[in-house]
Amino acid sequence: MTAPLTPPHQPPHDDPWQSPSPGPSPYSGDGAERESGFDLGAELRQGVVVLVAVALAGLALGALWMWLAPRVPLVSDDTAVFLKDTEGEEAIAADGTFLLLGLAFGVLCAVLVFLFRRRGGIAVVAGLALGGVLGGVLAWKFGVWLGPTSDVVAHARAVGKGVTFDAPLELNAKGVLLAWPVAAMVVHLALTALFGPRDPEPEWEWGPAPLYGTPPAPQGSHAAQESPAPHSSPGPSQPHVSQPHESGPHESQPHGSETAAAPRRPAGDEPRG
Repeated sequence: MTAPLTPPHQPPHDDPWQSPSPGPSPYSGDGAERESGFDLGAELRQGVVVLVAVALAGLALGALWMWLAPRVPLVSDDTAVFLKDTEGEEAIAADGTFLLLGLAFGVLCAVLVFLFRRRGGIAVVAGLALGGVLGGVLAWKFGVWLGPTSDVVAHARAVGKGVTFDAPLELNAKGVLLAWPVAAMVVHLALTALFGPRDPEPEWEWGPAPLYGTPPAPQGSHAAQESPAPHSSPGPSQPHVSQPHESGPHESQPHGSETAAAPRRPAGDEPRG
């Protein structure tokens, strides 16, 4: 009996097509949340805190807008109210002032939120964006409320004929309300990408791995490696008998070892005396 040339086929342990082992997955369920330290309730609370804080900052933006925005001068002649300078650009300058203040508040809020929550999170980012929108609307309404009255006729009658007074503060370009949230999102994204915490690098197992299983070894090399050397069964030892050497006709004899025989004379052919 000899050993088999090829072993029986065994499926490799790293077969990519085999079904996963039963048991809970490390990437799903409460176990993954506990391992990663994720708490949905805490993140939602932080998002709400960010939203309220950013929205309340709109009060400061409204006060600064009312203080820094240029005024539009008006004048009355007891019959109507007119612009004192028909070519003035105070109205456009008021929109530009709100735009610049919104950009500055967006950058400031993004930096503060990043320092407060370096890990970021969907709730925190959503709170920052929604808070910027609400803060811009609140700043607009609050600045108008702090500014000159919107009843221009009553104001003209109060100051009298020919007296210059300020027009109510208005925001004509409503698109500048988005300056705050857009600036906040861009700056926060940049800070997170540059200085945010990084996820740990996965541990890779280096080495060649078959794609569809281990290929079988060649027949010849496998048999040469695993087949045992043939051996005779044990038995009584027999004496070694040497065979006599027979020289053939073609074998040459050694020179001088034998003498050549003399030729025989035929009968009756004897020498006569």
